[in-house]
Amino acid sequence: MRRLPVYILIDTSGSMKGEPIESVKVGLSDMIASLRQDPYALETVWISLITYDRDVKQILSLTALEDLQLPEIVTPETGPTHMGAALELLCKKYDTEVNMGSPEQKGDWMPLLFLLTDGKPSDIKLYNEMVLEVKKRMFTNVVACAAGPSAKTEPLKLLTDKVYSLETMDPTTFGKFFSWVTIQVTGGGKTMGVTDTIDLPDPPAEVNLVL
Repeated sequence: MRRLPVYILIDTSGSMKGEPIESVKVGLSDMIASLRQDPYALETVWISLITYDRDVKQILSLTALEDLQLPEIVTPETGPTHMGAALELLCKKYDTEVNMGSPEQKGDWMPLLFLLTDGKPSDIKLYNEMVLEVKKRMFTNVVACAAGPSAKTEPLKLLTDKVYSLETMDPTTFGKFFSWVTIQVTGGGKTMGVTDTIDLPDPPAEVNLVL
């Protein structure tokens, strides 16, 4: 069975400490539980988690849904948002983890990428460079989420035209966001190299497209 890699990049800078990151954890956990109810997702979906603050870590390498144990997600008291370094690590992991296939054998489905932040990149020069690198790699969809009143959407628009905002960072709002992500994941991916777009499902009222 071909894999559908799903990369989720989560801002863990100091401003996410407390209710925001706890809400994200609940949303992720519910998303995993929902995906496990879907027989097709259970066979195909592989998930990776990358967190970024002052440090950038892949806290979960690409792992089959049925084997997945959510790792602990921690936030520092304060610190920058190294989103550029997170995209750099994403590109490295993409190159080593995603099976591009060959003429003799089909590879993975084109991955899905979700990026969540409540701020803006502190390493803007590296971020701008890495946006170009991400665009050299094939993704079914790239979705960026700007959560809360301090999130800046302009840098995210450089990465993707699918930028969505959450006005609040409470458990209900993040829950709705991750439920929407679940629908996208169960919708599947595209074959590598296929350029047809896959439309996103309509978001819930709490998730607003940034025009």
